[in-house]
Amino acid sequence: MPKYFFRKLKNYCRLTPRVVRRYGDINPEDIFLDSTNLPGYEGHALEGRIEKPVSERTFFMVRLFLFLIVIALAGRLWVLGVKNGQVYALVSENNRLEQTIIFANRGVILDRNGRELAGNSLKEEPGSGTKVSPAFAARIYAPLKGSAHLVGYIKYPKMDRAGFYYEEAYSAKDGAEKVYDEILRGANGLKLKETTVSGTVTSESVIEKPQDGRSVTLSVDARINEEFHRAIAELAEKSRFVGGAGVIMDVETGELLALTSYPEYDQNAMTVGLDQDTFSRLLKDPRKPFLNRVVGGLYTPGSIVKPIIAIGALREKIIAPEKEIFSSGSITVPNPYNPSKPSVFGDWKAHGWTDMAEALAVSSDTYFYSIGGGFASQKGLGITLIDRYLQMFGLTDKTGIELPGELSGVIPTPEWKSKRFNGDNWRLGDTYITSIGQYGTQVTPLNAARFTAAFANRGKLLKPSLLKGGRSVPVVATLDFSDEEWAIVNEGMLEGVKYGTSVGLNVPYVTSGAKTGTAEIGAAKAFVHSWSVGFFPFDKPRYAWAVIMEKGPATNTIGATSVMRRLFDWMNVNAPEYFDPAGAD
Repeated sequence: MPKYFFRKLKNYCRLTPRVVRRYGDINPEDIFLDSTNLPGYEGHALEGRIEKPVSERTFFMVRLFLFLIVIALAGRLWVLGVKNGQVYALVSENNRLEQTIIFANRGVILDRNGRELAGNSLKEEPGSGTKVSPAFAARIYAPLKGSAHLVGYIKYPKMDRAGFYYEEAYSAKDGAEKVYDEILRGANGLKLKETTVSGTVTSESVIEKPQDGRSVTLSVDARINEEFHRAIAELAEKSRFVGGAGVIMDVETGELLALTSYPEYDQNAMTVGLDQDTFSRLLKDPRKPFLNRVVGGLYTPGSIVKPIIAIGALREKIIAPEKEIFSSGSITVPNPYNPSKPSVFGDWKAHGWTDMAEALAVSSDTYFYSIGGGFASQKGLGITLIDRYLQMFGLTDKTGIELPGELSGVIPTPEWKSKRFNGDNWRLGDTYITSIGQYGTQVTPLNAARFTAAFANRGKLLKPSLLKGGRSVPVVATLDFSDEEWAIVNEGMLEGVKYGTSVGLNVPYVTSGAKTGTAEIGAAKAFVHSWSVGFFPFDKPRYAWAVIMEKGPATNTIGATSVMRRLFDWMNVNAPEYFDPAGAD
């Protein structure tokens, strides 16, 4: 067989030399058989596989796939190197040199005696619910009742999921925290940290030191404030008042010795953060725990405005202080349009004959109907003069206290009624009711304390302040009344404590002048606001107060006077220095 094969090959080469020389080498087609002419092979047994050529379609798909990969890589390189090159260069640099905020410690808030009301802690305080961050100190509030609206709270700086702070300052939300934020916040510092690619810190350096915030000393005494709040809260729970508020103010400087509102919120819980359900319940609570009633609560004042009506009547000389007016329990005014239906204006009781001082002491409505709107032969001030004197004592003005949310008061006038009641005319009965602090009259407790302080200091209308020693010139207006006019009204307030509506404050350890108010509210007059305003010590006044107990049943026999009596008793044992006319630091 081999001899035969080589012989044939030799003859073939002799016969076709040009062909052989032409190809030079043997082509694959001369060796590999054409698969299209092969007989069927067992493909699964790998028969004939070496002879199958790769199809053109396969080559095309491979080339296309490689082409797309090249295009994608080129595009990515363009994005990284050209479009976002500077960004990634900066990221790379920051990964190597990391700038870190050094948070400044917030300044502490102190009461007038140096007691810490708001401070900082680097460790968790038991029971406070405060979570400590390694980046900044936790804000801790003293566990005192009644100081939430006074001191306020903050929220911590926030960071994103990558751990970077997108807020670099505490967010002050209420009270002294908010109004004195510029003093308390300080200035953050900056630290530079160098790391390797693996994240190992190689060096750290402080390039800007933090400056801690300065402390703030408030004028309030935290002990008195807490006891004041406790008395208000317990009366509210016992006698079913919706809420209450109290404020005590220095009658010469305007500094507040106490400011409290009930109910209140938990400062530490608000700072850390409440869950949504708890926060929603607080927002929907009808008692409004977020409302600072001292500055943001408007209430019908009732009889606490009678001293203003009295001194206005003295100034206008419409009545002598010794003249007596008889109270039988009501007055009846004829109805010119329907004589069979006269208008009857009731007194809270029959007082008999009373002069001005006694009328103030027993709070005779008949007396003030008469000098306010006029009755029988007695001339009245009329609504224009009533409006003038109430404004003179600042009832429609904001006091200017640093706290947020303060509201201005309301005095009803013919213009006010026309706008509010569709053009309805002003009537004599409207003047009567305004004379005793009802109808549309509304004031804040802080404003009530301020106009009461003007009787104590005889004419100085002050701008209140929360800072100890915060105002050198607190007087915003001087009211021009004679010493005799002041003395007559103040005597009525003193007699109110001796035997009148404020007799609950008749105690042996301090003498005060006071005025109560019971303002009927609601269409059926089923509820009342209970007020107490006054000043002490009487002979050389140092402080004025106002207490409001909000919306309790009209059947209550215990009201705001009991709050002040309880506070007086407590102060006599624990803080008697405030009853001393010489004063306390």
